[in-house]
Amino acid sequence: MSDQYTYARFWRCALQVNPVGYNSTYRGNEHGFTEADYNQALLSKCLELGIKVVGLADHGSVDSVDTLRNVLEPHGIVVFPGFEIASTEKIHMVCLFAEDTTKDQLHRYLGNLGLTDPKDKVWPSKLGCLELAEAIKNVGGFWYAAHATQANGILFQKSVHTWQRSDLVKAAQIPGAIGDLPPEYKNIVSNKDPNWKRERPIAVINAKDVAKPTDLEDDSATCWIKMTRPSFDAFKVAFLDPESRIRLNSQKDDKPSGEIVSMNISGGYLDGVRIEFSEHLNTVIGGRGTGKSTLLECLRYVLDIPPKSKQAQKLHQEIVKENLGKENGRIEVEVISSAQHGRRYRVSRRYGERPIVRDESDNVSTLQPRDLLPGIDIYGQNEIYELAQDEQSRLQLLDRFLPNDSDYVQRNVSLRKRLQENQQKLVKTLGEVDDLKAQVARLPKLVEQLQGFQSLGIQEKLSKTPLFERERQIAERASDELRHLQDGLTSLLDNFPDLTFISDKALEALPNAALLIPVRETLEKLRQSFERHARELQADLAQGEKQLSDQLGTWKQSLQQGEAELENALRSLPASSGKSGQEVGTAYQRLLQDIERIRPLDARLANYDKLLEAQQQERRNLLAELSDLRDQRTQSLQSAAKKLNRRLDGKLKVKVVPEADRTPLKMFFLESRLEGVGEKRLSWIDDREIVKPSALAQAIREGQGILQVDWGLTPLVAEALVKLPPSRLMELEALELDDRVEISLNVSHGRAEPVFRPLERLSTGQQCTAILHMLLLENVDPLVMDQPEDNLDNAFIAERIVHELRAAKTGRQFLFATHNANIPVFGDAEWIGVFTASENHGSLNFEAQGSIDVPVIRDQVANILEGGREAFIQRKEKYEF
Repeated sequence: MSDQYTYARFWRCALQVNPVGYNSTYRGNEHGFTEADYNQALLSKCLELGIKVVGLADHGSVDSVDTLRNVLEPHGIVVFPGFEIASTEKIHMVCLFAEDTTKDQLHRYLGNLGLTDPKDKVWPSKLGCLELAEAIKNVGGFWYAAHATQANGILFQKSVHTWQRSDLVKAAQIPGAIGDLPPEYKNIVSNKDPNWKRERPIAVINAKDVAKPTDLEDDSATCWIKMTRPSFDAFKVAFLDPESRIRLNSQKDDKPSGEIVSMNISGGYLDGVRIEFSEHLNTVIGGRGTGKSTLLECLRYVLDIPPKSKQAQKLHQEIVKENLGKENGRIEVEVISSAQHGRRYRVSRRYGERPIVRDESDNVSTLQPRDLLPGIDIYGQNEIYELAQDEQSRLQLLDRFLPNDSDYVQRNVSLRKRLQENQQKLVKTLGEVDDLKAQVARLPKLVEQLQGFQSLGIQEKLSKTPLFERERQIAERASDELRHLQDGLTSLLDNFPDLTFISDKALEALPNAALLIPVRETLEKLRQSFERHARELQADLAQGEKQLSDQLGTWKQSLQQGEAELENALRSLPASSGKSGQEVGTAYQRLLQDIERIRPLDARLANYDKLLEAQQQERRNLLAELSDLRDQRTQSLQSAAKKLNRRLDGKLKVKVVPEADRTPLKMFFLESRLEGVGEKRLSWIDDREIVKPSALAQAIREGQGILQVDWGLTPLVAEALVKLPPSRLMELEALELDDRVEISLNVSHGRAEPVFRPLERLSTGQQCTAILHMLLLENVDPLVMDQPEDNLDNAFIAERIVHELRAAKTGRQFLFATHNANIPVFGDAEWIGVFTASENHGSLNFEAQGSIDVPVIRDQVANILEGGREAFIQRKEKYEF
């Protein structure tokens, strides 16, 4: 499609090119070219600089038009023939005409312009500037005020009345950038001088007199004019909307980073549709059922970006299945990736299969479509309204205004994971401490029971029982210590350095490889040393294990002999309280064993207290770090909101309310199943001005009284809260409440005093307008929307959205399917695709693609979106303007 003119783009234009004799006649210099050489040199320079349109404008002469035109046109350069004349006020005017205007016609035009001395080509006409303008307009020509700020220029001549005729004076030529003009001229050109105020700002161009080919290299010799197919008709249309369609070399458009370049569909309802999109504003129009929504859903399908809501997902799947599934259709798009530094990729997808991404070398990439355009926004019908209702989605809209803090989520996840691990350790430690305390608490009672046994006189006979128990504890501890050594050595062996990462192959082609080799040698020496010591440790451990086994074996034999003697002593004990002597002795023996087992636990409890304090301190540090991170996030969001408010001053206000979403806290308590506490008894959560989960968890730990006095809770609720287990309290203090984004829209129209109304008090259309204001800003990837006007206020579209769209499209690609003429017409869409349907097949031929400067497109826009020419006339008569 590279040879098709299907969308408007900026073409470089040199609009005051002179023939071979101009330099010697008017500048007194010889450039040394013959006419043939001069024309060829002009051609070469035009091709070199990418000049597509040339305006020929010799002073009062058209004699050399055909010679030069015949050289340029065969190479695709469009030539507007014309001339330069002066009015009776001595205002110089460059007059251009359609590309098919003959030299004879040009001579007749010159003859009708009242030149007082046709032989003296710079002598003024006897007609004034406005009279000449009317005459040129009547024969279908176009003129601009040449060198406006210089001698014989319209500004230099201070021709205020002529300047203010917006209907006849459409363009003026200045020498460079607007910002470089003297202040008095800059204010006039910018339409800020009240004495020179025009109904519509003038179009400003650069079109320096080109007297020799190298003059074309000067930035002031050319400008950029947006047209679909370069032609005189499209050229004149551009000056009806100069803000969008005229650019100086000093006014470079921002190149969008992410872009959908083209789209091809084979099979299904849109079989054969091929599109090359503009990098700016694209609109799809057509009657209902012609394929507009289908096109956008196919784009969503190939890029694998499903809708967010279930209802929209269902609709998307139905459209794709109905329009692609029956014929196993295939979609292919070419994209320029913002995330991959402007590289091009082709993404294809057949119905029922996954997308395939190919790079510029046609190799299948591991990247997914979302990796190419991570910031792309695609919204089907009514999805903007759904977005307006969702708090989290509104909050995410602010992310694009945040400074590049990509590690926030990672840090937040890491902190929460560490808090979870800390909670697990704390719960385990607290459980073990509780068990130890319960055991130690038994000791006084056991000692008292022991005294009762001692009165029976069995202490001496069973005196070795506690000693044997202590021996068992020592033997068990010795085995534990041996296992610790074994585990430690295993861990050491598992952590020897693997030097593959710094091998010769890994260092190959690295600029500092020679400096990294000594690093590898040091690590290698350490590994060898550790391996040598590890082998020694393994040998020592094996020897110690054998020795310990033998020693404990000898001890066990002695223990068994001593326990046998105790067994004999138990049999010789007298009966007591209905129990045999052996039963009394066994009970006494067990009591002694329990006492000896519990007594060392006091020391262990002190160690556990230290461990518990360390873990609690770790938790306090983590909670403080999480609080700081959340505060940084909130401050960033508030800063982003301020930035957004500045960008949309007078249209929208955005406010971030920290931790205002109390829903997670209410859900936490409901899931805790507190006795007697339902949703109604949690209304205090919304009633309080400030609720911090961490502060609430601390108050619960401090007791019921604090909750009633400081938090104003009822006794029933307070009593229920203090019964929360420690694990739930730890979850509570780490609970995150989301910030809330409050959006207010200025609902006044025109220049009336702003009236801001919060989102919840807006109509559906106004809510969507507010969200769209935000969507139009700060994104390098495309925005795709299906019929945004369905949920937008029409007045807001015309007054605000279109205005923002015109500004935003210079740095971002947009694609809208629409029934509203404001978007393609006043938004000045670079690409308009007109869908038609016949025999259950949607069609979008090359001839149905273009901009408003293409007559057939303009007619279709009028018929489909505005009801046709008659509707225009009827509205004009009814509105009386």
